[in-house]
Amino acid sequence: MNNFELVNPTKILFGKGQIKNLSKEIPVGSKVLILYGGGSIKKIGLLDEVKNVLKDYEIGEFGGIEPNPTYETLMKAVAKIKKEKYDFLLAVGGGSVIDGTKFVAAAALFNRGEPCDILIKQLPVTTAIPLGTILTLSGTGSEMDGEAVISIKSEGAKIPFRSSAIFPRFSVLDPLYTYSVPVKQISNGIIDTFVHVMEQYLTYPVNAKIQDRLAEGLLLTLIEEGPKTFENPNDYDLRSNLMWASTMAMNGLIGSGVPQDWSTHMVGHGITALYGLDHGQTLAIVLPAMLEVQKMEKHDKLLQYAERVWGIKGESEDEMISIAINKTRDFFERVGVPTHLSSYGLGKGNVPKVVETLEPLEALQIKLGENGTLTLDRVKRVLELAL
Repeated sequence: MNNFELVNPTKILFGKGQIKNLSKEIPVGSKVLILYGGGSIKKIGLLDEVKNVLKDYEIGEFGGIEPNPTYETLMKAVAKIKKEKYDFLLAVGGGSVIDGTKFVAAAALFNRGEPCDILIKQLPVTTAIPLGTILTLSGTGSEMDGEAVISIKSEGAKIPFRSSAIFPRFSVLDPLYTYSVPVKQISNGIIDTFVHVMEQYLTYPVNAKIQDRLAEGLLLTLIEEGPKTFENPNDYDLRSNLMWASTMAMNGLIGSGVPQDWSTHMVGHGITALYGLDHGQTLAIVLPAMLEVQKMEKHDKLLQYAERVWGIKGESEDEMISIAINKTRDFFERVGVPTHLSSYGLGKGNVPKVVETLEPLEALQIKLGENGTLTLDRVKRVLELAL
């Protein structure tokens, strides 16, 4: 196991009715800005519920944070904060709203350049307005981590950043709030969580047995419980397990002391930035092909994955790996997400454009793959396999 440091300051309030404790988590006298997306929280009555719990606070609203939140929209929230002097942010929504709120929290106090430098130049973020979250869509794990991914329309790019300053102070996780989520987003959330685990687990062995078993437990839970959700969408226990799996996948536990590989996400971000596919859709497209191209680098962990997660035994090593990759693709299809670019109207001509979106990573010295050996030529092979 590699050396590691692990700090996660986010307090989790999990279960039915936890919103009643919201006012206990926000400092008395705070001026609170509630940030949300397209308005679904109004339709289900959640916004009114939040306002009622915070009736003793001065509050404001900022709506319209889109899926794959954009820098351009978020800077409007920054302007509102500076003008009206908010000192606590409350994200009510899914991962896009939470990611967007994290950027707003950082950008509002950033004074070492333009806020876009947080993304384009990867300048460090050392301070941010404190924030909390109320989760309505599980999948990203953003409710318990210090990371966010933001799109910049003018650059045609989708760029991650991270900082210990943007960890939520608390997150309310009530599975009941996920009941109104469209089926498509349930599918995306399952795949997003699955691939989050895989990016930290399926690299190469470092004898991190605890992390491996935790990761495998999360994958097995998703495989077992994910498909059931479509038959029983209002099953509280199913929703609870999916929600907690999503949070556990990204809160630092399974990624501590192990090598990681976020190349599937980086390639997927390029597809989303160019063609607007959902994040979960891009991951379903890229991961099976990525495993195929990188199967030598991931050989030992692919065998472990095949045996422990899919129960594959009695075959040659090559056959075990091939079956495991096929089962991964089949699982994504089983939860309703196509796994080929052609299913979304994209073809060979789109491949070079996606590869180009990764070229700026070289300038930032961001290397792809657990060993930093995934070249752009290999990325091209991944995308061609995914056609």
